Amino acid sequence: MGSTKPAIRDAAQQAGTGRRGAVVAALMLAMALAALDSTVVSTAVPQIVGDLGGFSVFSWLFSGYLLAVTVTLPVYGKLSDTFGRKPVLVAGAAVFLLGSLLCALAWNMGALIAFRVVQGLGGGALQGTVQTLAADLYPLKERPKIQSKLSTVWAVSAVAGPGIGGVLATYADWRWIFLVNLPIGAAALWLIVCHLHEPAREPGTRPRIDWAGALAVFACGGALLTALVQGGVAWAWLSAPSLSLFATGLALIAVVVWVERRAAEPIIPGWVWRRRTIAAVNLALGALGLLMVAPTVFLPMYAQSVLGLAPVAAGFVLSVWTLSWPVSAALSQHVYRRIGFRDTALLGIGTATLILFAFPFLPYPGSAWQPTLLMLLLGAALGLFQLPLIVGVQSTVGWAERGTATASVLFCRQTGQTAGAAVFGAIANGVLAARLGGAGDLDTVTRSLDSGTAPESTRHAIAEAVHAVYLGAACAAALAFLALLLLAPRRFPVLKD
Repeated sequence: MGSTKPAIRDAAQQAGTGRRGAVVAALMLAMALAALDSTVVSTAVPQIVGDLGGFSVFSWLFSGYLLAVTVTLPVYGKLSDTFGRKPVLVAGAAVFLLGSLLCALAWNMGALIAFRVVQGLGGGALQGTVQTLAADLYPLKERPKIQSKLSTVWAVSAVAGPGIGGVLATYADWRWIFLVNLPIGAAALWLIVCHLHEPAREPGTRPRIDWAGALAVFACGGALLTALVQGGVAWAWLSAPSLSLFATGLALIAVVVWVERRAAEPIIPGWVWRRRTIAAVNLALGALGLLMVAPTVFLPMYAQSVLGLAPVAAGFVLSVWTLSWPVSAALSQHVYRRIGFRDTALLGIGTATLILFAFPFLPYPGSAWQPTLLMLLLGAALGLFQLPLIVGVQSTVGWAERGTATASVLFCRQTGQTAGAAVFGAIANGVLAARLGGAGDLDTVTRSLDSGTAPESTRHAIAEAVHAVYLGAACAAALAFLALLLLAPRRFPVLKD
């Protein structure tokens, strides 16, 4: 297997001289598919529930997809290192499109949730393999270009997704939300099949697949993430279902370690955590996923409930960070070439910590420009933080390890987001219960605000709850700073292109 590495690297460089533009277009389309699917469904939920019913379980439209994407990331990363990027990306896109078609044909909420899980099984391949291929196709000094393009696609999709979903659900039918994936995905598949060429494997090399490890990782991730997603929502944190899932997940962690230590080609190899650089970045990006929950989940509610903004204006307050994030990411190369990957990321996350800490000091009720400015600055800080770490990790490993390394950092970020939703939801509900004397949780309070029946004291309580969440996000940013400062080497051990 080792003898194929130079040939594969040469093929990547050759693709860069000829058909790289077509492959990059395919990667951007695939990234748009994955990004849109995370946001476009949200605004069509009323129409979906009105047609199919199942209001009590509709949250699994998002949770099921998220779980499938997260737990499959390490598996696809290892498979792309073993079999190549092209077959994994093609298979993942095909599964994603099959799931989209099945979602459009769903006859009840249970079927739609099951088909969303199928979509997620393909979405995990799209997210991880696109990022890995981006590093394969470009040498180190050119990687910020492709990464900034992908960041821009993600940002535009995040902003446009809710609007597209609302328009389709209102003027067409909610099923078109899934059908529009088909032509976009077909175009991406055609470009990949026609223009991405990887060298044939040498005869006699028969890779081993760690099916036991893949199953153990899937089961372990599914148990723990389900406990985090449903805890405090479908059941109490200390209830029998919650404790059972956490206990099962912890037991399965031991199973994963036992299986992976004995596997010839483990899905999650030990070097992912033994190498200081990758371990530190995994922890830092896990903290990034955690802190991102504060603005994405709680800021729109703050803007509407406390500032009194309309939904469109509230969405704009949040969306401004998707404007500064890719710009900052594109410019970060000029910083990390001078001071290194670690110090650039420290600068970004240190600034983000101060910005998040400043949010609770905003006046009540305040003006819309104040949180908007903070979000603009936060996007710039996080662009300076995330991109150098991803590019840096990808540059410390060879082709045969890049898929696994990329998947590990994406997996940690996704897991951080899942944990953040649970942790910060509990914090917000706890503050509301303390301020309102147990009068209700976050959902009941926001419904009363929407109906116009809530007193001013409730708005104050909402503001304090969101302030507490932002303080928690500032602590998560500080943890990311410490992880990099204490664990990551000042100069990443970059391999020559």
